[in-house]
Amino acid sequence: MVIEEAAEGNEALRKVGTFFPYLIFMDIKLPGKSGLYLTKKIEKDHPKIIIVILTCYDSPAYRDAAFECEADHFIDKGTLIWKEIEALIRSISSELEKRTSN
Repeated sequence: MVIEEAAEGNEALRKVGTFFPYLIFMDIKLPGKSGLYLTKKIEKDHPKIIIVILTCYDSPAYRDAAFECEADHFIDKGTLIWKEIEALIRSISSELEKRTSN
């Protein structure tokens, strides 16, 4: 497993274009470009990448916006439980197998 990190939006877009990840954990608030904008752009250009919004901004408006931008999952950092993350990763692993085999 290789993990990459981006400190701001433009760097994230560059890394997606060269690294081609299977999974992205995206925050909503980022320097440069918003995580919602990045999610919409990445999903349009790379629909097989799974994007998980992982944020402190757990409001219905942000949750709705995340899914409108085609995020696959939404997690509130404030209620983060590791067993739930483990279950999500297992679920995503199955989802990745389906997406990459097509």
